[in-house]
Amino acid sequence: MKMPITLRINGEDYDITVEGRTRLLDAIREQCELTGAKEGCSTGDCGACTVLLDGKPITSCMCFAVTALGKEITTIEGLARNGELTTVQQAFIDRGGLQCGICTPGMILSATALLEETPHPTKDEIRFALAGNLCRCTGYQKIIESVVAASEAAK
Repeated sequence: MKMPITLRINGEDYDITVEGRTRLLDAIREQCELTGAKEGCSTGDCGACTVLLDGKPITSCMCFAVTALGKEITTIEGLARNGELTTVQQAFIDRGGLQCGICTPGMILSATALLEETPHPTKDEIRFALAGNLCRCTGYQKIIESVVAASEAAK
């Protein structure tokens, strides 16, 4: 049975129609046309579909769209303001923390959430925060260096 819902994404309301079993990832990509979150494993293991739900990283492939009602969803498209990248986004570019781009939105969102809670994390804290995001291209070193650089830029 389809039902109308409103999702609050990146500060904007999206009025869409979903079934109760519609995944948040599908609602965001297909109905809201925000394609930064990627379909990776479909089992919540790779982090390619990571979005922030009330500031906390979640795997949107494992969340029903209806469970996000009344909450603020942030996708990678919602981070930059007026064409200005965030410190985390810029650090990923400057330090080479991205390659093919499949994992990058999830990595950046997870790093953003980490730095909101812990502005100057240790490398172990960074590794722990990014543990749910898999990358097959970079070997993680440049990703960790990117998060360190973003935390240092905020000092």
